[in-house]
Amino acid sequence: MGKVKLFCIPFAGGSAVIYSKWKKWMAHSIEVNEVELAGRGRRMNEPLIENMEEMVEDIYDSIKNYITEPYSIFGHSMGGLLTYELCHKLQKEGYPAPVHVFVSGRKAPQLKARKKLIHSLPDQEFITEILKYDGMDKNIFENKELANIFLPILKADFKLIETYKFNPPFNLLKSNISVFHGMDDKTVDVEELSLWSEVTKKESKIYTFPGGHFFINEYPEQVVNKINETLSGLKEEVKQKATMM
Repeated sequence: MGKVKLFCIPFAGGSAVIYSKWKKWMAHSIEVNEVELAGRGRRMNEPLIENMEEMVEDIYDSIKNYITEPYSIFGHSMGGLLTYELCHKLQKEGYPAPVHVFVSGRKAPQLKARKKLIHSLPDQEFITEILKYDGMDKNIFENKELANIFLPILKADFKLIETYKFNPPFNLLKSNISVFHGMDDKTVDVEELSLWSEVTKKESKIYTFPGGHFFINEYPEQVVNKINETLSGLKEEVKQKATMM
């Protein structure tokens, strides 16, 4: 078993750069591949994508030539939902399943969106709702230039999330799922997280970290250590099976 490629998908409004700092803690046996979404970061000049099908197709097109076994996928919040749909896209296209899937700060995909939809609210009302997410930097919205950059991205991402329709798949996922959760995250509860077990043939386990919704930014080293532990454990399993054959 060679290096595990770990494709990391950002949260709403986020850029791939958030995962760059993970590399200093990541095990040498894991290669971090930051997935940049259209309309931000190094793809800032590209049009934003507002619906799930197009976004998943775009991510698939950006990574398909880099997928080699073994590989894994991590996604936080909106990225967790994108991870789920991307896994089905890869399965449909005939790719082997990820050796492990990590979803973070995101309820199971079959659960309905919250009743209060915010993507079409006037800017100030939208900002008020966004700031309810612990860890969202209010300074972004107090700077007119930054607000003009980030508001369209956030609104497009929230439209994608809030218009998403779960279609029960013909096939369940074929990967074990680790569900990461911030103990002070008020946007999702443990019961909602436990239902990830319904979308895979394999195991689903919940791991709780200190912090709120953006615990991956608050405690990145702890998050990376759990990823290292999980994927290193897979290498040991493969070695043991090889010696028994």
